[in-house]
Amino acid sequence: MMNRRTLNRTAAALAVVAWIGLPGAVLAADEAPDALIKRLSTDVLETVRADKSIKSGDVDKIMALVDKTILPHVNFRRMTAAAVGPAWRKATPEQQKRLQDEFKSLLVRTYSGALSQVTDQTIVVKPLRAAPDDKDVLVRTEIRGRGDPVQLDYRLEKTPGDGAGWKVYNLNVLGVWLVETYRNQFAQEINAAADGQGIDRLIESLSARNKANAGGK
Repeated sequence: MMNRRTLNRTAAALAVVAWIGLPGAVLAADEAPDALIKRLSTDVLETVRADKSIKSGDVDKIMALVDKTILPHVNFRRMTAAAVGPAWRKATPEQQKRLQDEFKSLLVRTYSGALSQVTDQTIVVKPLRAAPDDKDVLVRTEIRGRGDPVQLDYRLEKTPGDGAGWKVYNLNVLGVWLVETYRNQFAQEINAAADGQGIDRLIESLSARNKANAGGK
């Protein structure tokens, strides 16, 4: 039976993979945010159940899917910038790209193992409380399976232009926002570095964590 901690990690894993993109996740500009989350969540559950290698936590295959879809339904730049905090504005374009790449890898590798726990979970999307012209909304959901349901909420923004549509930029599991959690961790790394070297120290730290996680798979 799936315990509470494992169910929480599974909820976060499903959300992270939904952010980063599985096949068929092309966004419609006029798709409602709650409908988008319902569709992506359902796609994740069905894909994981049908693919033995993904269900077993095959990080290479998950990462290949991530790279292939080019993050179509997440504002990953905004998410990374928010997690890094004020130091992001001082980073060079090359450093910002490295941070995004390493953060993406960290999220996938951290939560990929929990995908093996996906069995009969279902996603329930709660009624959306938003005005028709809102550009920033909160979509509340629950993952239901064995045991108590797990709260899983998404922050989305409406983007204009060629990539118009709703994009996720933060995630809340049981009252804890993922971006804020990483911001605290990243701030410690940045503040512990010598003057002007905080971004490089953070990149090195993320890279080392990803290499360690890869070696443990």
